Amino acid sequence: MAKSRVQPNRRQNFLRLIGVVAVVGGIVLVYIANRPRADIKVVDSTIPAGAAQGYLLGDSMAPVQVLEFADFECPACGQFATVTEPDVRDRLVKTGKISFRFYDYPLPMHQNTWSASNAAACANDQGKFWEMHDAIFLRQNDWNGIATSSPKKVLKEIAGQVGLDVAAWESCFDSQKHYSRIRANQLEAERRGVGQTPTFIVGGKMIPGAVSFDELQKYVAEATPAAAPATKAP
Repeated sequence: MAKSRVQPNRRQNFLRLIGVVAVVGGIVLVYIANRPRADIKVVDSTIPAGAAQGYLLGDSMAPVQVLEFADFECPACGQFATVTEPDVRDRLVKTGKISFRFYDYPLPMHQNTWSASNAAACANDQGKFWEMHDAIFLRQNDWNGIATSSPKKVLKEIAGQVGLDVAAWESCFDSQKHYSRIRANQLEAERRGVGQTPTFIVGGKMIPGAVSFDELQKYVAEATPAAAPATKAP
């Protein structure tokens, strides 16, 4: 009889423990999502004149400009591009709240990242940078330095999948004619002191590391009042 009393009590205590862990875990997650970042810098948010162009998505005259410095082979960049960025486009870019400009920042530890940047730049010649951008990130594990030392085969396959003239794309890819553009974007990241990928500039803030949609939306909301044009008094 004693055993039958103890067993239910143990189960109840175990379930209570699970409940406490779940509540504490939820509080921790909320805190992490909302805590102020200590590593945010105040920077010049204007798009620089000169060689660095990036790739624009949305209206260049939108109230807030968001800049992303990213490496195509960076896993965190891939996660942002495939998980978070679709919401950014639908809810912030398409609604006219922001423009979004991508600067590739190839890092030296990534063996195939220059090839990926080159592939995307050549797709841009045919008006399909963003389609190539999305597909490259989606298939990151197929062409990255862990998967292969010869990424062109996979990138060429992707070029066909997004509807490019593959022969023209391949001629561009082999010529490396856009390496100067990629290097200019890389230099702009270095000039701004970008220390990791992805890094975002929203308004006057530089935010290093991946961000959730809610976090990015918060920074956009903070930047919007300052970006909105002043209205004349009646």
